[in-house]
Amino acid sequence: MAERIGIYGGSFNPIHFGHLRCAEEVRESCGLASVKLVPARTPPHKDAAGIAPAEHRVAMLERAVEGTPGLEVDPLELEREGPSWTIDTLREMKRRTPDPTFALIVGLDTFREFHTWKDYEKIFQEVDLIVTSRPPDMVAEAENLVTFGRLPIAVTRSFCYDESVRCYTHHSGHRLEFQPVTCLDISASAVREALAQGRSARYLLPQPSLAYLDKHGLYRGKNNSK
Repeated sequence: MAERIGIYGGSFNPIHFGHLRCAEEVRESCGLASVKLVPARTPPHKDAAGIAPAEHRVAMLERAVEGTPGLEVDPLELEREGPSWTIDTLREMKRRTPDPTFALIVGLDTFREFHTWKDYEKIFQEVDLIVTSRPPDMVAEAENLVTFGRLPIAVTRSFCYDESVRCYTHHSGHRLEFQPVTCLDISASAVREALAQGRSARYLLPQPSLAYLDKHGLYRGKNNSK
């Protein structure tokens, strides 16, 4: 049976413990061989004005996962120009590594807006989807029909519940799973705000990543000390 690899994309502006704990718990709970953290060059759904340069974000990611089995950084989206469309990333990843199967990891808040993504219906045909808790929203196991019913019609009409595997399935055979994770109420915006105001971000992100952003003065206000 082919191994399954998780794909966890985002701006990671900056990486923090909420991201890392989510990736680790999904890797363990869903039996993934590894999780690739994929930093976006230009996130299509975010204002690029407050996003640190790609080389800094990937450097903080690399420091955050260094020596951690099962978590790795994949700079695939940084190697091409333009918006980081997920459908293009998935197809390129499958082209480069055709043997394993892939699962895209997204938070429930993001998944509720999935119908706004480029070619979102084609994404369902390319990979499994793992939808996780994201504060303040919790998710239950896949058989929780209440959770599924609160998602956009554009999403729910593409899947049906398969009792034999206790999971939602797409006609392509790919699965939709809901995976609860520990909800660490940490956001990248809160980290940036703390830093901009000269407050400590200690224990919100890994120390090696914090040391890197301190060294380069990232997210700091003009009059703020390091």
